[in-house]
Amino acid sequence: MTDATKKGENPGEGPVPKAVVNRLSLYLREIDHLVRDGHNTTNSNQLGKLLGFTDAQVRKDLAYFGHFGYPGVGYRCDELGGAIRKILGTDQQWNVVMVGVGNLGRALLGYKGFQQRGFRMLAAFDTDLSKTGTQVEGVPVYPLDNLSEFAKGHTIRLGMIAVPATAAQAVADRLVAAGVEGILNFAPITISLPDRVVHTGVDLAIELEQLSFSVLNRRNEDQASVDS
Repeated sequence: MTDATKKGENPGEGPVPKAVVNRLSLYLREIDHLVRDGHNTTNSNQLGKLLGFTDAQVRKDLAYFGHFGYPGVGYRCDELGGAIRKILGTDQQWNVVMVGVGNLGRALLGYKGFQQRGFRMLAAFDTDLSKTGTQVEGVPVYPLDNLSEFAKGHTIRLGMIAVPATAAQAVADRLVAAGVEGILNFAPITISLPDRVVHTGVDLAIELEQLSFSVLNRRNEDQASVDS
């Protein structure tokens, strides 16, 4: 069995499921690790084992975007990594702005993984004038009122929100008015945006709730197995 796409595995045309896109990012992360460890090739079985997926799932996901495998070889790490970056749009640099320079915002500005993935944190904005005119992790902080002018002058298409929930919708509205097309929202609230704007919410408390559910469910399943 090779990693060339098998007949009948291509899911066909149509929107790519979000779960598939999420897994692409995971594949890219593991490929980067393999390259750093000196590996030139990989295969669907190896990628699947690293991430807890089946080899069939890996092949099916990649088949949405083309044919990447070589019979008897598998995938060439540099080629597959480059192809996934192009698919995700991270083969180019994206200028990003952050709104909110509290504890979470400062931590996010210090995360080096953004730059490594092609996302350049160009500026941060806050309503607290004691924070403006400074730099956080090398990123300049400006008054929030400067957001629209800055975004339009620097071709900002992506924005991040790290403000309290009560302020998140107003900040989102400002980002939309400034021409931002994609928003990553860390505020623990669902924001309302026009259809033309893509957004993702990250609520860390909800993530922990999902984790605690999984732990409890695993424990209950294990107990049921013992009892049976």
